[in-house]
Amino acid sequence: MTDIDYDNLLMKIKPSKEEIEKVQKLSNQLVEVINESSNELNVPANAVLVGSVAKGTWLAGNADIDILIKFPLDTSSEYLKEYGLKIGHKCIEKMEGSSEERYASHPYVTGYIDGYYVDFVPCYDIKSSIELKSAVDRTLLHTEYIKANLKDKQTDEVVLLKKFMDSVGTYGSEFRVGGFSGYLCEMLILKYGNFIETLRNAAKNWNYGYIVDIENFGTAHIFKDPLIAIDPVDKKRNVAAALTLQKMSEFIVAAGNFLQSPSEEYFILKDCKTEPCIMMEQFKKRATKTVLICFKPPKIPADAVYPQIKKTENSIVRVAESEGFSIFGSESWTDENDLAVILIEFETWKLPYIKKHEGPQIWIREHQERFLEKYGQNAWIEEDRWVVGVKRDYMDAQILLSDLMTGKKSGYLKFGKHLKKKIMKEHQIIDVIEYLNSDKAEGKILYFLHHYLNQGELLYR
Repeated sequence: MTDIDYDNLLMKIKPSKEEIEKVQKLSNQLVEVINESSNELNVPANAVLVGSVAKGTWLAGNADIDILIKFPLDTSSEYLKEYGLKIGHKCIEKMEGSSEERYASHPYVTGYIDGYYVDFVPCYDIKSSIELKSAVDRTLLHTEYIKANLKDKQTDEVVLLKKFMDSVGTYGSEFRVGGFSGYLCEMLILKYGNFIETLRNAAKNWNYGYIVDIENFGTAHIFKDPLIAIDPVDKKRNVAAALTLQKMSEFIVAAGNFLQSPSEEYFILKDCKTEPCIMMEQFKKRATKTVLICFKPPKIPADAVYPQIKKTENSIVRVAESEGFSIFGSESWTDENDLAVILIEFETWKLPYIKKHEGPQIWIREHQERFLEKYGQNAWIEEDRWVVGVKRDYMDAQILLSDLMTGKKSGYLKFGKHLKKKIMKEHQIIDVIEYLNSDKAEGKILYFLHHYLNQGELLYR
């Protein structure tokens, strides 16, 4: 195995001493301001720093500060939501930052203060998972557990694992990624001891349904996920529930590739060649037909937008295939504000007028009789089954897509519930070559198209 100077590598990917001091100073100040604001409003709540900043496992330049505002267990949900938001807004105002309300299991406030994003999230001050009232409450226990069990040297191992996963495209538990959460990374280092052993075990031992149960709770049987990582603070929760089979598989392959040929390149984001002319040639060479369905995403939280777009994409593919069109691949993307795109790549774009329709077996006489009443002498027998040639509903995929998007065939399509009116009201179906040849081909959508064309590139260096 080629040697990598991990000390030198960590100097590049860990936050510097100056960054750590700045983030810690700001975090401490925010906790003080929150507690001060709670007292001014006469609210029985106090703040605590949680997440990767509290645990010392964040990546350089990526310090999202998470602060929980803890309320007593007997606090009503309405009171917690109302005053949790008030205290968050008051703190941001005092710190002269900008604020935005968001929603997880309940509303919270995000602030942008001194160059950092800060989440102020109200929660219940629980001591164990038995007292759990909302998913947010667990974060308290997660932070305490990692701080109590992760050795100082292992924080570096977590940083290596996070950076590796980030560079190979498997880090992030949000729906748009479907990868590993930071807490899951920390759990894996606790399980295997260090970065290399985590990769070694993943590459050699992981398979579908693999179990990580640090506290030996023995509750893995209640889950049916690709990876089952029992939460050390809640035996009824799988920390890896958001991890898709796709991202688990990609990590296993990337881990094996790295162990076979270690390189610091695995800790650097790959440069993407997003020149439209290059991608036009790539799409042309494939000799398929790729279309982009473009529309404006609804104004709902990002975690709700992505699954609805994906549901719509999957439904389009399912309907197209049921009509006889062969689909090579599909993908979707959104910038969350102005543009959402569903990409469908067709192997077949035009179909013949006629298609074969299978009827009943000849000895299912009641069904045979009805079949022959409908099709008569146009039907014939293949082995023991009646078949007939019938006219297709759609010979042109363009017409099918247009009918799906405008509602003429909408009953067949399962839209995300906030998308139906949005898509039907305003959308565009455009050939990818035409799109890449237009002045619209710019920005992050080019990265989306590049990654679609080069789906395995991040796994190799």
